[in-house]
Amino acid sequence: MTSEPTTLVESTACGRLGVMHLKRYWSKCLLRATGKLPQEALREEGKIDTTLIAVVGLGLHQALTHLYHNKPSFDAFEDWLSSLHPEGLNQAKIDEFNAYILSRRLKQSPPDPATHVLSDEDMAFWEENGYVIIRQAVSRTDCEAAISAICEFIEIDRSESTSWYRPHPSRVGIMVQLFQHPALEKNRQSAKVRAAYRQLWNRTDLWLNTDRAGFNPPETSSWKFPGPRLHWDVSLAQPIPFGLQGILYLADTEANQGAFTLVPGFQNRVAGWLSDLPPGADPRDHDLYALGTRPIVANAGDFIIWHHALPHGSSPNTSSLPRFVQYINYEPLDAEVHEEWI
Repeated sequence: MTSEPTTLVESTACGRLGVMHLKRYWSKCLLRATGKLPQEALREEGKIDTTLIAVVGLGLHQALTHLYHNKPSFDAFEDWLSSLHPEGLNQAKIDEFNAYILSRRLKQSPPDPATHVLSDEDMAFWEENGYVIIRQAVSRTDCEAAISAICEFIEIDRSESTSWYRPHPSRVGIMVQLFQHPALEKNRQSAKVRAAYRQLWNRTDLWLNTDRAGFNPPETSSWKFPGPRLHWDVSLAQPIPFGLQGILYLADTEANQGAFTLVPGFQNRVAGWLSDLPPGADPRDHDLYALGTRPIVANAGDFIIWHHALPHGSSPNTSSLPRFVQYINYEPLDAEVHEEWI
């Protein structure tokens, strides 16, 4: 039975799982869902909210969908969370997050140069192009395990093309709403991926998210690529703060195989491009492909990190093989986010 909150809960309040801010997050979502709290209220807590979701191993879309659609009591919400993690939550993450909630102080430190995985040439390429590829960040064996998990989840047969187009409630366009699975979690824990993010952020206090997977089959006469095409996931209010995103190729991917596509180097020219647009023009309505795109050809286990100022997206798959990917990101709790969305 639903037991809705009547007021906001303090961040230090805990339930039986011992995670601070979780009950406050639950109360905020349900108050918004019932129209008792404006949607834009407490935006300054946004990074705490997303870090909390990372701490408890939920996908952000997954958490919001469950709370807004089901409006569970807090006990039921914790029960649902526990059911997704039968092995238990990561207590070390919880302790670190709770310490932050109590002190509101971050423990920033740069990574040991001995742990760097990006060479000087990689870093020079990054500065110029705004993206970098970490080769063999995950083993082919682990990639195959993730593909098997995806296929089983959405009930398709990788070797039978007629099965690739079956509708499934967890398929949203080319996104697969699979978040908790041992194979996906093992890939998230890649030491190379973590080290690359730390090197680019130049700090070790980063939080690993729990994101979904992707399946992009070849186009047919009855199934066409639904997007997302080139876009940004960040406000274009200037200056765009530093931020990263990442994608793991689970299978070898050619340029025509729905390859991840971006506009290289755009982080260095976005400010000038925006200032040259006609007054009142919406930059998101611009022909972003005219800016010069590059499809990324890479192999299973290769990981691509890009600066979030780059227009990016998937592409139509005109090959004979599907594209399988997994999204993984690390971010500090104090990552800057513009309140104004442009």
